[in-house]
Amino acid sequence: MCGIAGVVGEVAEGEAQAMIRTLAHRGPDGIRGESITRQGQMRPMAALAHARLSIIDLEGGWQPLHAAGCTVVGNGEIYNYLELIDQFGLKDVLQTGSDFEPLLHIYAREGEKAFDRLRGMYAFCLIGPEGRVWLVRDPFGIKPLYYRQTGGKLAFASEPRALLGPRKTEIEMEPLEDLLALNYVTGRNTPFKGVRRVKPGEVAEVVYGRLAPRRVRPAIPPPQPGARAPKSEGEALEQLDKVLEDSVRVHQRADVPYGLFLSGGIDSAAIGVMMSRLNERPVTAFTCGFVTPPGQAPARDERGQAEKVARALNLDWREVSFGEEDFWRVLPEVAWALDDPTADYATLPTYKLAEQAKGTLTVVLTGEGGDELFAGYGRYRRALRPALFGGRPAGPRADVPFLRDRGQAAVEHWRQATDPPQGLGRLQEMQHRDIAGWLPGDLLLKLDRCLMAHGLEGRTPFLDPEVARFAFHLPDAMKLHGRLGKWLLRRWLQRHCPAADPFARKAGFTTPVASWIAPRAADLGPRIAAVEGVRKLCEPDAVRAVFKDSGQAASRWPLLFLAVWWGIHAESLEPAAALKRVLGE
Repeated sequence: MCGIAGVVGEVAEGEAQAMIRTLAHRGPDGIRGESITRQGQMRPMAALAHARLSIIDLEGGWQPLHAAGCTVVGNGEIYNYLELIDQFGLKDVLQTGSDFEPLLHIYAREGEKAFDRLRGMYAFCLIGPEGRVWLVRDPFGIKPLYYRQTGGKLAFASEPRALLGPRKTEIEMEPLEDLLALNYVTGRNTPFKGVRRVKPGEVAEVVYGRLAPRRVRPAIPPPQPGARAPKSEGEALEQLDKVLEDSVRVHQRADVPYGLFLSGGIDSAAIGVMMSRLNERPVTAFTCGFVTPPGQAPARDERGQAEKVARALNLDWREVSFGEEDFWRVLPEVAWALDDPTADYATLPTYKLAEQAKGTLTVVLTGEGGDELFAGYGRYRRALRPALFGGRPAGPRADVPFLRDRGQAAVEHWRQATDPPQGLGRLQEMQHRDIAGWLPGDLLLKLDRCLMAHGLEGRTPFLDPEVARFAFHLPDAMKLHGRLGKWLLRRWLQRHCPAADPFARKAGFTTPVASWIAPRAADLGPRIAAVEGVRKLCEPDAVRAVFKDSGQAASRWPLLFLAVWWGIHAESLEPAAALKRVLGE
């Protein structure tokens, strides 16, 4: 896990180095960069830079990395690098133990086909021996990659901030409409003019300073040729055990301490079961719980359930508390970290968990992806019910009262960005939309930014091609059973960790932001309504009404987040100053 930045085309001296310095938080172990010149050229064709968080081959894995006439600068991990070394007989030609070096030798042999052999989370720029320049991102979009085209060059980086330069940033409002309507931004756009996302799974070539997309690799691999669905639940449980153990095993490949973020749900408990099985020593696990103000209804606190699982699995369990003081302290720091924004309030405890784990762990495994692949969300079951029995579509709603009637446009952006391929069942179509939109736009973005702000690497064993291939293509009856989703995963957990209470109904992860905002709501409303970014998007009277009417308390957090985000990223305020302005301090 690292930060990368680079320029392809008309390279200015020191440009890539200036970009990478803005990403130093992603690579606390050191920064390196260099210009790339091909034989016969007088001027460099590219400049590449890397901020390193050392995970594998601590001494020799520095980038940019050169081998077999190729150069790469990459962020993330290629988990199957050891298997690729064996498959291609590379043991005697490698100069480092880096998980990225085998890719260079394979590309030199077979070109673009090499990208399809990777199993991992990654975003990289590869320059081949023939001078072709590629930008590639993993199919789920676990690792971020952004680009900006200006004149005869293309710049790329792990975060938008590296592409913006010293001048005041021009903001595009349409993505922020999506943010308020959906809680995240869909598709290729970001709020920064000219800064775009490389799509999840995209394989793109840089040609004459422009991005030329070649193809997009799907997150869900098709079934293996000749494969059949499990004949029985028992057979499916055996297959699940094998694919999940294999995924967790490769996701633990690291030369640094690794552990687990353990919630009270079944996804992280399942990862914990496998980590406990595969490690001789107790695995370190962190759990966050909430402290609500006196007189307020207590928030759902997962620590009790997580502790039961930790004891059953003999984990080295650490609990972290998050209260009102943490909320106001962490809010501006999270808003700074999320330059590409998501208004998911789970960013707040995730940020503090990373803050507390730093120094103990360098790699953290998490349960992201379990709900999407095994169909855990209640909205899937509701959408499959007839309207007479409470059924309704699983997608987002357009009725955002303070958004100047632009909610429908945001929903249409979501539909276009998540359009499923033909041939899927109704349940699979809903799963696909979440995998294409919600996962990269919200959950994985949250994980990347909140952990990398503290120099931690987050890994997601459910979002592995073999786990995805198995889970997504399961019969619906092995995903949904009565009022429960993730049926097969629950049955598996019943066998291996009954302390996880696998048949409890999904309660969701709720951060009690409304309770923390409520005492200040009357004063916040007018100041948030006056922030330029909020004023451009929303009716000021409607915004003030949100903070007056306790019945609209759930709508306060996205507006507060946007107001602080705008001060930091549109007006160049320091994070603390952006919050103080909103608070009137």
